[in-house]
Amino acid sequence: MTQDKRGGRQPFDARMDLVPTDPGVYLMKDGAGQVIYVGKAVNLRQRLRSYFTENPVGSEKVLAMIRRIEDFTYLVTRNELEALILESNLIKRYQPFYNILLKDDHDYPYIKVTLQEEYPRVMKAYRIGDDVKEGARYYGPYLNGDLNRALRTIHQMFALKTCRRVFPRDVGKERPCLNYYIHRCVGPCLGTVSADDYRAEVMKVCAYLEGRYDGIVRNLEDQMLEASEGLKFEKAAVLRDRVRSLRALEEGQHAVLDIRFDGDALGLAGNAAEVAVLKLEIRKGKIIGTSTFFLDAAASEPAEVLEAFILQYYPTVGERMPTRILIPEELSNIESLEGFLSETRGKGTVRLEVPKRGERRRVLELAMENATQALRRRTLVAGSSQTALDAALQYLGEALNLVQPPFRVEAFDISNMGTNDMTCGMVVFENGRVRRNAGRLFNIKWVEGIDDYAAMREAVERRLNRLGDEKFGMKPDVILLDGGRGHVSAIVDLLASRGIEDIAVAGMVKDQRHRTRGLVLADGRILELAESIRRGERETDLDAGAGLTVMDQDSGLGVGEIFLEDNEEYGREHQRALLRLLAAIQNEAHRLANKQRQKMAKKRTTRFSLEDIPGVGPARRKILMKAFPSIKAIREASYEEILEQAPELGSNVARNVWAHYHPEEAAEQTGKEEETP
Repeated sequence: MTQDKRGGRQPFDARMDLVPTDPGVYLMKDGAGQVIYVGKAVNLRQRLRSYFTENPVGSEKVLAMIRRIEDFTYLVTRNELEALILESNLIKRYQPFYNILLKDDHDYPYIKVTLQEEYPRVMKAYRIGDDVKEGARYYGPYLNGDLNRALRTIHQMFALKTCRRVFPRDVGKERPCLNYYIHRCVGPCLGTVSADDYRAEVMKVCAYLEGRYDGIVRNLEDQMLEASEGLKFEKAAVLRDRVRSLRALEEGQHAVLDIRFDGDALGLAGNAAEVAVLKLEIRKGKIIGTSTFFLDAAASEPAEVLEAFILQYYPTVGERMPTRILIPEELSNIESLEGFLSETRGKGTVRLEVPKRGERRRVLELAMENATQALRRRTLVAGSSQTALDAALQYLGEALNLVQPPFRVEAFDISNMGTNDMTCGMVVFENGRVRRNAGRLFNIKWVEGIDDYAAMREAVERRLNRLGDEKFGMKPDVILLDGGRGHVSAIVDLLASRGIEDIAVAGMVKDQRHRTRGLVLADGRILELAESIRRGERETDLDAGAGLTVMDQDSGLGVGEIFLEDNEEYGREHQRALLRLLAAIQNEAHRLANKQRQKMAKKRTTRFSLEDIPGVGPARRKILMKAFPSIKAIREASYEEILEQAPELGSNVARNVWAHYHPEEAAEQTGKEEETP
């Protein structure tokens, strides 16, 4: 977008006349071409004009977004419902920063049932994946401890496998485990349980997680009676215990409605950092489950938050969506939302209701109160709010002489094992929070031997080569390096050689106990954050606004202090906030780099172990790895299976592969062949 004479942004006047007045979806983009916001409108031209007036009106978040807009595109739809569906899909695809997004929080995982598999599994998942389109079901999210207890209960009450065997591939390969003999597993490993029978057992778990206990109890009672009549008293006793457990669970649920109401109630609570949405699941008038979700939407209106949650969460539920959803706020486009939900559900009409009085209002207030309590617990446990992150970013910007706090920080960390498997992880933090899907990995290609400085320079140089690439996102405001003055100096020289002056560089240094201690500046000095905090705690008469000590890296002697403009604003708490943020960034970069290095080491080990076999070189190794999912699968395969799965090897090499993993059997077979006249 061009600038006018007063330094403001020039509106897109020429393009506005070309925008139709039809319903549709618009995408706002920044200077790097990255989508930063997706919105819908009944009248596209009218909505877009509201953003590009001389004095746009909106919240601080909206005004901040407008300042970053450099381009926009739009898609016309036939009606508002189509616009709603398209907006939901584009938000999932682009994950725009200025849209309200559900968080991926490892403290609140899901129970995942892999119904898309022939023999489904019941397992923990940390986020809803794309396999939901293939039939996988997700229940939750739950607190980590609650989920683990729920999984234990499920495996106690339902005869499912808990091993890692994959069926039908592993049928008959090993003897059944103890769970089969104590009736905790139906034993699909024996090959006597069909996929349909095993799926029927898994569907009981789905019914249990959805609160539909009646059918499960009746089914178990029929099985118990059949076992008893067949004189299988041990099996009948196991089934009896499961029936008792289910009945006790159902009796423990308290009725919150006198009527047989089936639906969800959504409670909402927010603070200065985020918003919590708590969902009460009510079936037949009883609460059968509760889930809590968090969104970065502190500056947004409650109606906007509710709409964003409904559009992002309920499509993942599909046909299991209830036909009634109680909400605490009136929504302006409620008819379009109901149409969207009904179409997503596939059968029946979904209604959004705002009860004003009576029992349903009481249930909604219960959801609101529990949302408040959930947000309070999270704030106490989290230890760092968005307010602290904002303070840390402000402090970081001041320390690096930036005009404003950095929005995007990219951090690099080198990991290697000797001269082998050298890799560099790049992690991205935006507005103080990690964006894991934006991280990148660089396998070091141009550096020979152990040279961390050269390896870091290669990784950063390859990143700089992609500054205009939309897949890599916008240009970083700050590059942080896991290393000292040598690393920083190498990257400062690299940026200077390219004429890049708008990216700040600093190094994250650790103490002797491998804990983050401070920052190395571009001029080689160190901001000793940890030492400054410790000194402030020792000297009780120290002014609360004392600045950050700058140490010379060679001598360790103080060569001056940085005093930020407002001493009362920047005290030890702000130093702690910055130190916590740097530690989080450094740990994330270290985790990513190590994960890739371990992956490379595993591949190298696999390659060497296979190429030790006579007749197997790089080409035949690739054939084997393509034919079998793992080294273990190759090791467990018979000669006939190897030849069948990888006929390109030929009979001699296939026999060599089998003999490599079965030397005793091969020697015995060779001896018999020699004895044969």
